[in-house]
Amino acid sequence: MAPNNDPKPEPPLFSAVMTPNRSLGKRGFGILMLAVAGVSFVVGIVFAMAGAWPVTGFFGLDVLLIYWAFRINYRDGRAYEQIVVTPTELVFRKVSPRGAAIEWRCNPLWVRLDFDVHEEFGVQSLHLVSRGERRAIAGFLSPQEKESFGKALQAAIAAAKRGPDRTVLA
Repeated sequence: MAPNNDPKPEPPLFSAVMTPNRSLGKRGFGILMLAVAGVSFVVGIVFAMAGAWPVTGFFGLDVLLIYWAFRINYRDGRAYEQIVVTPTELVFRKVSPRGAAIEWRCNPLWVRLDFDVHEEFGVQSLHLVSRGERRAIAGFLSPQEKESFGKALQAAIAAAKRGPDRTVLA
C-alpha cells in the first residue's frame, strides 16, 4: 500500500495521560527557598556572633540539601504514563523522568483490568493483564482516582470488545 493511501487512524475510545502530582509550583518553590535561605542566614549570623562560626556553614549546607532534594523531586515529576484504547488496540506507554519509554501494545479483546482493593483504603493498584503478562498502571494516582480511572478504562475496554457501533443514519 502506498504511504499516501494509508487508512485514517482509528479514533480513540479512551485516552489518558497520568503524571505525578507536584503540589508546590515554581513560584512556591522560589518563595520556600528564599524563606529557608533567609532563616538559615539569620540564624547562621547569630551563631557566628556567639563564637560558634563553624555552625554557619552547616546552615548553608542545609539550604543546598533542601534545594537538591526538591530538584530531584521535580525531575522525577517529568515521568508519565499514557493509555490509549482504540477498537483494535490498547497502547500503554510508560516514560521515565529521563525520557526512556516502555510501550506495551495488545488487542483489547484479550485484556482485562485487575483491581487490588483494600477494604479500608480502597483501590491500591490497577493492572492490565493479557496473555500471562501483568502490567501495573496508574501508580501516580490516589486510591479514589484509581477507582474512577479504572472504571472509565474498564468501560472503554468493554466498548472495544463490543465492536464498532453500526448505526444507520436516515
